[in-house]
Formats: sequence, structure tokens, C-alpha cells
Amino acid sequence: MESDRMRIGVLISGSGTNLQAIIDATEEGRLDAEVAVVISNKENAYGLERARKADVPAVWIDRTEYTTFRAYNEAIRDVLLEYEVDVVAMAGYMRLLSKEVLDTFPDRVVNIHPSLLPSFAGPSGIREAFEYGVKVTGVTIHFANEKFDEGPIIAQEVVEVAEDDTIQSLEAKIHEAEHRLYPRVLQLLAEGRVAIDGRKARIEGPF
Repeated sequence: MESDRMRIGVLISGSGTNLQAIIDATEEGRLDAEVAVVISNKENAYGLERARKADVPAVWIDRTEYTTFRAYNEAIRDVLLEYEVDVVAMAGYMRLLSKEVLDTFPDRVVNIHPSLLPSFAGPSGIREAFEYGVKVTGVTIHFANEKFDEGPIIAQEVVEVAEDDTIQSLEAKIHEAEHRLYPRVLQLLAEGRVAIDGRKARIEGPF
């Protein structure tokens, strides 16, 4: 390895705004890490272009080339290992990871979700919270497991829902919170300040 900085493998499916927030944080010195590789399950994901612009290896893995879910996850694992990744950050990656990846990177795969889990899990967390009429929602970062939006919660940030919010304005506020919180949590991991006690994650020291 060329440096002792934490190496992050980022998994994406779409535009990659959280990826950009992570890249920016590394470049600005707020995150003592480097993005080692970006992997997408979609060939046209704009996040791959963001990676290329930052001189980060961008890899599309075509699910249709693999006959089983296990084989597909083994392909993801092999790329992560090739780039000597320390931590895997799911950033808008819209597929489950299986034990082939999770067991290779134990307690080192994290995910971000646009609600205060366990409320409003699933792919439509922002819209469901808005339509339910909650007064607060937010962002959750947690360790990933083999179920959607589960695993020990590392950190959450509350986002207030104003009376005049639209779904679009709420989405914007959620994304702003995501872009603040994800680099901060990754920095905690870089500093070795996150521990897991059973089903709970614990931050050691100030946050």
C-alpha cells in the first residue's frame, strides 16, 4: 500500500452525490482516507463519471454475466480485494450484499439510509415519511448485514419537516444531512473509534 490512509471502496447505483461528498472530504482533509475504487451495478450510473473525474478507478460489474447472486457478490468482493479496500461504503447502492462480501469485511461495511431507522426502511424512505406527515425525519448510517436497512446504527442526524416543505425540498434537506454525516462517520472509522456491542454500535470519544 502506498500510504497508511484508510482505503474506501464505494458501491453505487446512481448519481453518486454521497460519493462526491466523500471524495470532497478526502480532498479537503476532513476525511483521512482515500477512495480506492468505485463499483456500480449500473453501467450508466453518473457516479462512475464522478469517480473518473477524481482519478478514482471506476468499475461496472454486470449482474447479467453471473448466473447466481453468490457469484455476483464474489465478483464485487474480488474487486474490493484487488484494490486493498479497508472499508466498504454503500452510497446509494440499491442491491443487497451477501456474506461473500460481508464476511470478507466484517464490521467494515456501512450503509446510509434517508430516514431515522428503523422507521421508513426501504427504497422510498423520504417519500413515505413525508406522506405519513412526520414532523422530523433524518439520516441513518449503520453497519450493513444481509437484510435491507438493518445492522447496528452508528449515527443519525435529525431533519425537521417544515409545514411548507415539499417532497423536493425535504429531499434536498435530507441530502445535505447525508453529505455532512457520511464523511464524519467514515472519519470515525478511520480513527478506529467505532465499536460494536452485540446489536449496538458505540462511538468512542466525542462526535
